[in-house]
Amino acid sequence: MSLVSLLPEVRQFLERKHGFYIDGRHQPPNGKERIDVTNPANSQVITNIAEADAEDVERCVRSSRKAFEGSWANTSPDERGAFLLRLADLFIKHREELAQLESLQSGKLIQMSRGFEVDMAIRFLRYYAGWATKITGETIQPSLPSMNGERYTAFTRRDPIGVVVGIIPWNFSILIAVWKFASALTTGCTSIIKPSEYTPLTMLRIAELASEAGLPDGVLNVVTGGGKVGASLIAHPGTDKVSFTGSVPTGISIGKSALEAKLTRVTLELGGKNAVGFLPDIDIDRAVAGIIEAGFINQGQICAAGERFYLPRAHMDDILAALSKKLTTFVPGDPFDEQAALGPLANRQHFEKVTGFFDRARQEGDQIICGGKAFERPGYYVEPTLIRATTPQAALLQEETFGPIGTFLAYDDEEELVSLMNNSDFGLSASLWTDNLSKAMRMVPRIRAGTVWVNMHTLLDPAVPFGGIRSSGLGREFGSAFINDYTELKSVIVRY
Repeated sequence: MSLVSLLPEVRQFLERKHGFYIDGRHQPPNGKERIDVTNPANSQVITNIAEADAEDVERCVRSSRKAFEGSWANTSPDERGAFLLRLADLFIKHREELAQLESLQSGKLIQMSRGFEVDMAIRFLRYYAGWATKITGETIQPSLPSMNGERYTAFTRRDPIGVVVGIIPWNFSILIAVWKFASALTTGCTSIIKPSEYTPLTMLRIAELASEAGLPDGVLNVVTGGGKVGASLIAHPGTDKVSFTGSVPTGISIGKSALEAKLTRVTLELGGKNAVGFLPDIDIDRAVAGIIEAGFINQGQICAAGERFYLPRAHMDDILAALSKKLTTFVPGDPFDEQAALGPLANRQHFEKVTGFFDRARQEGDQIICGGKAFERPGYYVEPTLIRATTPQAALLQEETFGPIGTFLAYDDEEELVSLMNNSDFGLSASLWTDNLSKAMRMVPRIRAGTVWVNMHTLLDPAVPFGGIRSSGLGREFGSAFINDYTELKSVIVRY
């Protein structure tokens, strides 16, 4: 065991009476209601945060609107990019502090908080910074008739959409927040971030770092609270777009609210029941490693994680036996233990949801190969679980679990494999595992998902757009595609 000591600055941050970050400074809440923040490794309250009321939301939106029409509108593209680069440098400087805050509030293993949350966020900040000076339109030659020798020309431009509300889930509080506010800021929008009430601390600290990096007041505001706060921000006449990452039911509700309020633009990155298909040429060791990569990183609490696994019938028993043996070595550990391999689920509500799926599997007659219960220890620890389904319609092959649960079904031929992989209302991601790339590339167009990996799963790159189809959402994050979702296309026609 190699336990990391809590930094003094982290202890000091926890001792604060947290309010909101508006107009470049901490501001106290108007209301008195507060929400406890719990360490999922031991169920202990570590601090509390403010619940915003209508007056808090009003002053937050007013600040963001003023900055959008004023200081940020007068900031050049290269200055916007330079700000994001300075913020990335501050992430490096405060890497351990941010990682420790993340592990405390989410239960994420400290090595993942460092390497995936903070380090990946740095890469994304730098990527978005590069786009600030590359947002362009096009010139067009109209075919309008000339009556008296006049001529015409036209061009398009990309104007920032306005004040963007980012609603952040609890599984990656740093990285997903960066996706939201960096997209907004690089396109000339201002951003209001509403973090999850389970994991609000990192964004409150990041807002301070943004001011230290020189961001004008009001360009990045943070307001905390539950779902009512997000709903108030969406309905407010001063906001122009909402970008949400989270569950399908919540996403549908947000989309309806946004459209009914004032046709507010929406980007919805929703859940998935992501399929993983292994072709017959993959050996047992590679299959075991691939399944763990796809489905069990961060205890499966990744929207793109694999949950439905399809194996050739002839290899099913051998692969499950080897995988079960491997997973039994994953013992629960303190998130601050650098050698730990298994952390807790992020909160009690999710813990109860995941353990409820074990009962569903037993009720439906599915076979639990290993796991299937919680660890008897403090905190929200759940055993890595393998389930062999009896039918393609089994609940655990249809409903997103968002936990360390892999559900398996055998197939007999490639046509059946494609059909099974597409047997879902979701369409976020999928992966194929094979040494026959020719075969894989012919299968890729037939798989209905926003992202299809080959011989890998879950890994994201800022240059590659990410998002889902069908029930998995609308719009795309990063790549060049995000520009369409954070700008309005304006056409200009000139007669001369």
